Amino acid sequence: MSDQNYKLKTQLLDAADFTRVITRMAHEMIENNKGTQNLALIGVRTRGEFLARRLAEKIKSIEGSMLPLGILDVSFYRDDTRAKLKQPQVQSTHIPFDITDKNIILIDDVLYTGRSVRAALDEIMDFGRPGKVELAVLIDRGHRELPIQPDYVGKEVTTAFDEEVKVKMTEQDSVDEVIIVIKG
Repeated sequence: MSDQNYKLKTQLLDAADFTRVITRMAHEMIENNKGTQNLALIGVRTRGEFLARRLAEKIKSIEGSMLPLGILDVSFYRDDTRAKLKQPQVQSTHIPFDITDKNIILIDDVLYTGRSVRAALDEIMDFGRPGKVELAVLIDRGHRELPIQPDYVGKEVTTAFDEEVKVKMTEQDSVDEVIIVIKG
């Protein structure tokens, strides 16, 4: 659907908020993992990938070392693709490091039902057995269908079922912002 089919309800994050949230999340990841040793980031395409890259850069600026970074496309691992009656647009998964015994932080932009995260966990396990997997999301909007909770959250927001959280990032959208829109 195009943006014309939506009505803006509110802006959750602007560009400055975006920067602050990424900085805070990076510090929390370093603190909770007692540094960056044995730590790696994996972003879920598309905006989870961009978020993972930004977090990796921020952690590098704080700790002085670049973390291994992987990218997942969970299209074939989703359990609801058939229900949507829409062909998934498949892109490649790229994990250029051995995940065995690594502490992985899985990164996505919005946590909603939990189905994308479940698919990402299934795919990660096809690459090996990590020591631990944590979840970081920019926005947690609730309405879970699976028992999945994030370890790191940029912002929690309560949404209605007819609302959608739209994450825009300069890498694809020429602006950094998060908005809630209503279909209509």
